[in-house]
Amino acid sequence: MQKGNIRVQTENIFPIIKKFLYSDHEIFIRELVSNAVDATQKLKTLASNGEVKGNIGNLDIHVIIDKDKKTLTISDKGVGMTEEEVDKYINQVAFSGAEEFLEKYKGKNEANIIGHFGLGFYSSFMVSDKVEIISKSYKEDGKPVKWECDGSPEYSFEETEKKERGTDIVLFINEESKEFLEPERIRHMLEKFCRFLPVPIFFEDKQINNPTPAWTKKPADLTTQDYQDFYKELYPFSEAPLFWIHLNVDYPFNLTGILYFPKVKKSFEIQKDKIQLYSNQVFVTDEVKDIVPEFLMLLHGVIDSPDIPLNVSRSYLQGDPNVKKIGSYITKKVADKLDELFKDDRKSFEEKWESLGLIVKYGMITDDKFLEKANKFNLFEDATGGKFYTLEEYRTETEALQKNKDGKLVMLYTTDPVQQNSFIKGAEQKGYKVVKLETIVDAAFINNMEMKWNDVQFVRVDADILENLIDKNESNESVLSKEEEEKLKGLFSVEIPELHTTIEVKGLSAESAPVIATRPEFMRRMKDMAMNGGGGMGSFYGNMPEEVTLTVNGNHPIYQSILTEEDKDQQGQLVKNLTDLALLSQGLLKGNELTTFINRNVEMMEGKATKPKSKIITEI
Repeated sequence: MQKGNIRVQTENIFPIIKKFLYSDHEIFIRELVSNAVDATQKLKTLASNGEVKGNIGNLDIHVIIDKDKKTLTISDKGVGMTEEEVDKYINQVAFSGAEEFLEKYKGKNEANIIGHFGLGFYSSFMVSDKVEIISKSYKEDGKPVKWECDGSPEYSFEETEKKERGTDIVLFINEESKEFLEPERIRHMLEKFCRFLPVPIFFEDKQINNPTPAWTKKPADLTTQDYQDFYKELYPFSEAPLFWIHLNVDYPFNLTGILYFPKVKKSFEIQKDKIQLYSNQVFVTDEVKDIVPEFLMLLHGVIDSPDIPLNVSRSYLQGDPNVKKIGSYITKKVADKLDELFKDDRKSFEEKWESLGLIVKYGMITDDKFLEKANKFNLFEDATGGKFYTLEEYRTETEALQKNKDGKLVMLYTTDPVQQNSFIKGAEQKGYKVVKLETIVDAAFINNMEMKWNDVQFVRVDADILENLIDKNESNESVLSKEEEEKLKGLFSVEIPELHTTIEVKGLSAESAPVIATRPEFMRRMKDMAMNGGGGMGSFYGNMPEEVTLTVNGNHPIYQSILTEEDKDQQGQLVKNLTDLALLSQGLLKGNELTTFINRNVEMMEGKATKPKSKIITEI
């Protein structure tokens, strides 16, 4: 029997490894199984080169639990190791000492340390009191050897008995880590980290991995059903995807993968973090924000690249020019795919817009290069539904009517086609085109596009009276005298809880409503942003009272009777009813004010109050 010390210059090296190596103890299973896969792949390569004679036989990897012995074993039939190789790869930790080690990485992320040194094997000591390596090389003169270490710098090394080629790593699980002797725990870890490794892996006599996942194959060899089946394998409980992009590039970096466009609705938070990152089919992480642009985090799928720089635990990305290049490449591929779909089958593209719109708009907000391409296929749906416009198509259809005095195109939009129906109909009667902008990203989209499209202004269809939606320096005169206008203002000057109201009298068409309630565009946007979790100015304005402008239509015939009404109570009731109807149309009549409004109208209908003309009640 040979005895010796692992050749490092301090006895503190193992605690340092344990501290810096991995924060997630699960990682040991990935490291050890990955090493087994590497040994197996190496044997395949040697066999194909003729360096290994004869049939190499079964190459399956087995993971075995023995609860009685408190052991977990990873067994492969790969190249194995000779005594010299064990000494080289296991005993000689490739740096001069802990002091130098710490000094080199002082002040850096502790997770960015270990991978230089090939220390994956040592992750086993995080969960073990003792580790054994039993190995037999494929070389004819290689004798089976057994290495044993309890996590200190001391080890034992001796010849042993082993019939088959390969390596067994035996972990004697410590008391604190006994969870790793539970089959369900190990199965979960294997399925998480090893489900697509390129060598069959067995646990409890069942293969737990798919060695040839779809992204490793050529697109020409895959059918639509193959792509859909793989999506189901990744996300068993999700709806079928809309479509997908197969990534395959070998210059200036290596990258393969499949990205799926899922069906998403108006809220997308639950859809994020569904892209898995692999390195040579080894699972790394599902947090890919450093590689994939933010807006594409809504996609699902797999990215595999050996060129993405990883830390030693393979769990975090390091800064590297390749990462930015990969992000740009993925963005371009997505933009090209969307453009292709739009050009080839616009009808199908429009049918998918409810899901695609979130991704496209999010991208236009956050990525200027994507914006350039997306301008061609970003769509606006008509408020009544079914008709879609690109920006240029909308501009062409509305240029004659919807330019303001500054020459800007005014895009009229609705956030709620049902609630804002009367405003939409009024705008359409005037020949205006109103589009739907009602998703969670649209508030941010509007603000960003007004800055990026400097000749476009967005105005919500209920932001002002119809005559003022598009500022053309036009004005209509009221039939009322100045004295009558001032009297009306006084009648409508009522205190409304939690509302800051401004009263104005305008000369609108006689067919327009007698009173119109509008919310200033800027304030309403800020409050919408606050509701959607926006910070900054949105949060500030979100806490302020609602601002409402009550526009009294001085040309409506109803005011001839109201102004001449001698019964002040009756006059006040009529004015209050008109005010409440206007507020109700904006969803601003709430609580006690709403209850009072309902009771007042019930009394009027029952004849317990002086009945106004029915025309007044139904006018709006």
